[in-house]
Amino acid sequence: MILAVNLTGSVLLFVIGLYGVVTHRNLIRIILSLGLMESATYLLLITLGYRAGATAPIFYEARIVPGETAVVDPIMQALALTSIVIGVVTLALALALIIQLASHHRTLDAQRIRNLRG
Repeated sequence: MILAVNLTGSVLLFVIGLYGVVTHRNLIRIILSLGLMESATYLLLITLGYRAGATAPIFYEARIVPGETAVVDPIMQALALTSIVIGVVTLALALALIIQLASHHRTLDAQRIRNLRG
C-alpha cells in the first residue's frame, strides 16, 4: 500500500513540475518547477529502497545478522543523498545565473531573453 502511494506521489510531483517547466515563462518559476521534479526523483529512490519491517543497514549490533535480518537497501539511500547534493548545487548555480541575467537584461521572462540578439 505504501509503495503505491509513494509511487503515485512521485509521479504526481514529477508531472506537476513538468507542467510548471512547460507553461511558465518566469525563469525563477521554471527553476522551482525543476526542483519539484528533483524532489519526485528523491521520493522515487527512497521508495524503491523501502522494505516493510526492515531496519537500517547498520551492522554494529549482534542482533542484526547479514542475510537473516531484513534491512532496507542502502544503495538507494546513498543515491538519494548524492542526488540531493547535486540537485541543491545545480539549483543554486541556476539561480545565481538567473540573478546575473536579470540584473543585466532587467527581465526574468524566458521568451524575451530568448529573443535577444547580440
